[in-house]
Amino acid sequence: MAKPYSILVTAVAVLCVALAPGVAAAQTSVPDDASANASTSKAQRKEARKEARAQRNAELNKLEKNGYNPSAGDDPNYPNDIQNAERKAATPGSASQ
Repeated sequence: MAKPYSILVTAVAVLCVALAPGVAAAQTSVPDDASANASTSKAQRKEARKEARAQRNAELNKLEKNGYNPSAGDDPNYPNDIQNAERKAATPGSASQ
């Protein structure tokens, strides 16, 4: 009769052999062309962030030119003042144009 531990050791050994190729593949290095693509996409993401920031700043400047003051803090007229500035900015011939 086989010892219970020898069956367990055999099962673990078989399992390790079966999983070894997957573990080895997960540890392979990244090819140079893939790292170049990653850096390019990082540069593209950075450029997209810069464009989005510039667009937000331009929109904020446009609203400020039309009467919105973001530094007012706890302004009780908050929703009205930004809505009025948006309406002014949307009309043709506004202060921002």
